[in-house]
Amino acid sequence: MARAKTKEELITSAKSQWDKLWQLIDSMDEETQNAPFNFGDNFLQSQKEAHWTRDKNLRDILIHLYEWHQLLLNWTAANLNGETKPFLPEPYNWRTYGQMNIGFWEKHQTTSYEQSKAMLHESHAKVMTLMESFHDEELFEKKYFSWTGTSTLGSYCVSATASHYDWAMKKIKQHIKTRG
Repeated sequence: MARAKTKEELITSAKSQWDKLWQLIDSMDEETQNAPFNFGDNFLQSQKEAHWTRDKNLRDILIHLYEWHQLLLNWTAANLNGETKPFLPEPYNWRTYGQMNIGFWEKHQTTSYEQSKAMLHESHAKVMTLMESFHDEELFEKKYFSWTGTSTLGSYCVSATASHYDWAMKKIKQHIKTRG
């Protein structure tokens, strides 16, 4: 998947990956959708990323996507309203955001799978509306907004949508594979 460089590419890739994500989820029977992950010790030992052991089920993945949508939405809204705010909330930074993700996981342990689906659908729609509201320069010109630092708003949008949806699909495919 080529990284988007225009608003049209951004919208297209986000929609495409979103559709693929839900086609994959909808292809699973209800039992598989609700089953806990069991990737196996050998597989988990071969993985370096903490998320392989953090997320225990499909709800956890959907909540992770939802919370990253919230980061994007809240960060953009605050900065557009004149409140200088970093993308990652205090006390987190790009070296410690794994702890933030664990906090998201802990926060939603009583959220149902059905709730997580509804929350994610709503947040995805809000993110798509947000992305639609900007033009190419706002999204992809470096330093167009001072609060995006050395990156672009579009790159944050890609990370919160298409790239994250791709990440989710890899985990879900592994779940399907291990269920046999």
